[in-house]
This record gives sequence, C-alpha cells and structure tokens, in this order.
Amino acid sequence: MVEHSTRSWTLKLAAGVAIVFGTLTILSGGQALFGSVAMRDAVGDAVPFVLWFNFLSGFFYILTGIGIAMGRRWAARMAVYIALAIAAVFALFGLHILQGGAFEMRTVGAMTLRLIVWIIVATVAVRNLPVVR
Repeated sequence: MVEHSTRSWTLKLAAGVAIVFGTLTILSGGQALFGSVAMRDAVGDAVPFVLWFNFLSGFFYILTGIGIAMGRRWAARMAVYIALAIAAVFALFGLHILQGGAFEMRTVGAMTLRLIVWIIVATVAVRNLPVVR
C-alpha cells in the first residue's frame, strides 16, 4: 500500500510541475513574442527558433502534465519526447553559439533548467506509468 501511495504522490508532483512549468513557459514566451515593444526589447538577443520552440512546447507541457495526472500511458512517452526535443533544440542552440550567433546567457540557463526538469518528469512518468510498446 505504501508503494501505491508513493507512486501516486510522485505522479501528482510530476504532473503539477509539468502544468505549472508549461503555463509559465507560455506566459513568458508570449510576452517575449507578442508583448509590448518594451517587453520585446527586454528579451535582448533572443534566438528566434529557441524562443518559438519554447513558447509552443509550453502547450505540450500542459497536455502531458494533464495526461500524467490522469494516469495515461501515452503521457510517459510524450514526456520522453519532450525531453529529447529540448535536448535537440539545445544542441542546435549550441551550434548557433559556436557559429558566432548572438544570444543571451540566460537562455543557456533556461534551457538547462528545462532539460533537467523534463528529464526528471519523464523519468517519474516512465517509472510509474507503464509505457505502451
């Protein structure tokens, strides 16, 4: 009985983190993309493909969080795909930097945080929701 309780608690936490993280990602990305001129200027040297990816991925974060909360097996696979997509965009961002492209250092931190969070969410989901093969 304790194992089920722990499993339920960790899934709820992972789902909550995914939903909150997605909501904050949409809000911050939306301000950077569609906000006032002052808000857009405050973004600095944002890399457009990273900014758009982060904004759009926020909707998938929320969807996946809802799926995890509902105990849906597809949500575990989706969390893994999100982590892989973040890693791929992070790698492309690194290539952009290596080619001398302008960027904000805070984007490096944000992408690192995003990747760590989604690796953890995916790990919790895969361990606690049987993945359909």
